[in-house]
Amino acid sequence: MRAVWVREFGGPEVLRVEDTPDPVTGPGQVLVEADYANITFVETQVRAGKAPWPVRLPMILGGGVGGTVVAAPDDGLIGARVVTSTGGRGGYAERVAVDVAELIPVPEDVPLDHAVALLADGRMAVLIADAVGLKAGDRVLVEAAAGGVGTLLVQLAKAAGAVVVAAAGGPRKTALVTGADVVVDYLDPDWPDRVRAAVGAVDVVLDGVGGALARAAFTLLDRDGRMISFGLASGEWAGVSPEAAAERSVTLIAGPPRPSPEDARAATLRAFASVTPLIGQRFPLDRAADAHALIESRGAVGKTLLEAR
Repeated sequence: MRAVWVREFGGPEVLRVEDTPDPVTGPGQVLVEADYANITFVETQVRAGKAPWPVRLPMILGGGVGGTVVAAPDDGLIGARVVTSTGGRGGYAERVAVDVAELIPVPEDVPLDHAVALLADGRMAVLIADAVGLKAGDRVLVEAAAGGVGTLLVQLAKAAGAVVVAAAGGPRKTALVTGADVVVDYLDPDWPDRVRAAVGAVDVVLDGVGGALARAAFTLLDRDGRMISFGLASGEWAGVSPEAAAERSVTLIAGPPRPSPEDARAATLRAFASVTPLIGQRFPLDRAADAHALIESRGAVGKTLLEAR
């Protein structure tokens, strides 16, 4: 099979496609022939040697795939259309060996590429919405609203009955945002003033960017507001001090709690039933480096997928 290897840390160019032996399944495992591999921002950090945990090389990147079960201890699973987590390694490949317990069947009415796009981002969006307690009447600011998670958070906030302010970077991205009540370009220096003019203060900030953008978003919060930080696409966390939050009675939430396997599965299935991903770009395996470069340049919109075949 073909697989994308990282043998040294560095830029996107260190991602190389190699002919690789098929993975061997162990007890309680199945072999999945992949159609699509999920790409996440954190994988670009792993490749660059900037992961917030120890990483052993060489490795095949990729934490999730979607495809068909082609070998299994239970013949009843063969032919099943599934998505599955891989444990953080092995996903950028034509075939993966995974534990049976990781398989999530894809409903017939959900396209497989949509299911893969929702495997990580959909689960995350649902857990974020739960953690912050979105409710009718909330004025919700969604950062990076044209991104993989952001597009889904806009949908979940609207479904909860919130007034949604979507912030995205640049005209191309703002034009792609749908469903929000207000859309602002956060590359425009006066974007906070535009938010204030449209809705006054906000009750909730959904922060997947961190840095200066998140700190500006914090200033828009009303008293007793909530701010959840779940990503650092800017390269740094929001850096809002507990003292600053307490002064304005703002509740800071450091991302959703790590879910149990059962909760993660349930959140993914809820995402299948409640949101539709924006798949902005697709790359074949041999262009995985181009996919990483686009994500790191902030040029990607929605979800990015690798096509394994």
